[in-house]
Amino acid sequence: MDLRKIKKLIELVEESGISELEVKSGEEAVRIVRSGATQPAAVTQPTTKAAEPAVAVPSARATIKAPMSGTFYRSPEPGAAPYISVGDEVASGAVVCIIESMKMMNEITALEGGRCVEILVMDGEPITTGQALIRIG
Repeated sequence: MDLRKIKKLIELVEESGISELEVKSGEEAVRIVRSGATQPAAVTQPTTKAAEPAVAVPSARATIKAPMSGTFYRSPEPGAAPYISVGDEVASGAVVCIIESMKMMNEITALEGGRCVEILVMDGEPITTGQALIRIG
């Protein structure tokens, strides 16, 4: 693998805050692990809010958050059906979206099963690390 590509991957790991990245291309593979970092959780429990919002929001047990910055996509390719829609049952480990970061497509999976109650970002929208993407109820 080209040394410049490896350096770019290291920069991606540092900038995104992820703790581990593995890339395979043909017979070549590289795995980058940040020492001392904890594994980022794609699904976290929502925190308690001091005041309730004025608009009623569906009840959610978990929120899927972006583990990296990039562009959010709901489907595997343009024109294809989205991975999930509001109201769909989501199984633990199921792919729920893709984040394109540094020209690499990263599948984001649900760590907890449930029903999709809200999709918080639009298809093709730029997102940041830690941004809430999908609420699971």
